[in-house]
Amino acid sequence: MNIDGLRRSWSLLVEQGDQAPLYFYSTLFAASPEIREMFPTNMAGQRERLFTALGHTVANIDQLPRITEYLRSLGRDHRKFAVRADQYPLLGRALAATFQHFLGPEWTRELADDWSSAFAMIAQIMIDAAAESERTSPPWWVGEVIAHERRTFDVAVLTLRPSYLLPFTPGQSISLSPSASRAWRYYSPANAPRPDGTIELHVRATPGGLVSSRLVYGTTVGDQLHLAAPVGERLALTQAGDRDLVLVAGGTGWAPLKALVEQVAAEGGQRQVSLYVTARSRGDLYDSAYLSEAATRYHWLTVRHLVEPRTGGNGPGGLVGTQEVASGGWRDRHVYLCGGDSMVRATLDSLRDAGFHEAQLHHEGLSTGWYGADWRTQVGSSDQRSHAKVTHER
Repeated sequence: MNIDGLRRSWSLLVEQGDQAPLYFYSTLFAASPEIREMFPTNMAGQRERLFTALGHTVANIDQLPRITEYLRSLGRDHRKFAVRADQYPLLGRALAATFQHFLGPEWTRELADDWSSAFAMIAQIMIDAAAESERTSPPWWVGEVIAHERRTFDVAVLTLRPSYLLPFTPGQSISLSPSASRAWRYYSPANAPRPDGTIELHVRATPGGLVSSRLVYGTTVGDQLHLAAPVGERLALTQAGDRDLVLVAGGTGWAPLKALVEQVAAEGGQRQVSLYVTARSRGDLYDSAYLSEAATRYHWLTVRHLVEPRTGGNGPGGLVGTQEVASGGWRDRHVYLCGGDSMVRATLDSLRDAGFHEAQLHHEGLSTGWYGADWRTQVGSSDQRSHAKVTHER
């Protein structure tokens, strides 16, 4: 397999911009109309995610251990789309037709054979992972909405009861879809696992966000949602050992950090936790009642509210009390951050400048990451199309 040839041909295809994924899906749906029903009506995001995933795979195809786990995560995650093993060859043929269309005479027999071998390897890893997952978990859970509270104009807090236990670790994310939409987005439970199995979600309606807008404005008690298996480990407390914590939350990025607060409480409050919650305005501190109660109840928890105006993205974007964190004698603490990209980036830069080590800083993948079930577990990438925006709606 000529890896340099694979990468060069991929670069040529990426140069075609949106035309390449558009041609791919048009070819696929024309040859196999039944597959169209598996995808949402608006395909713009799906086209982007396909080429982002392929770009990451091609960029790392010579690092089989690394790429294998990535592809296994994709295979497991694609179960929620009801993808069958016999459908992968259809995707392979549509991809080959796309290369042939855009590369013209540069699409040689040797290159076609190399891509056929590469895609067969990719498909088999994903198929095997899906089959293995099939033995231990369903492709999705059905969750009933048992509470829906509009906390602000564009933020809602939902409580879901899965049809049967959905195990997760605080800090992980769960892919969610309104049952009829065929569109999925990742959200973090805002609670530690509960005896009754219910899950709390914090959702902000984002402009053009099909799923988030429906959850905030078009969902009521009694509605059913589909929930996929939890993913991600970067915000898990295991990353910090037994160290004390600083938690920095922006907007609805508070949700997974709230789950960490509940986990510390469930473990007996053996850590000191300093929490900074930032919002665009006082009225946007949508969970202030819980924060006030928690600060009173837990002797190990200190809470600071910070109002920082929007500086870009979907949330506040300042340094979120970074000077206090950097000078507070907390150099041995682990810092967990979650919120809008601008806030997270600014805070990370400031903490690094203050001498915090990378091993102390924990955050999700930013929007420069690649698409995949475990995108939130990855570090920033320089892969092809690494600028593509991921699907998680904070």
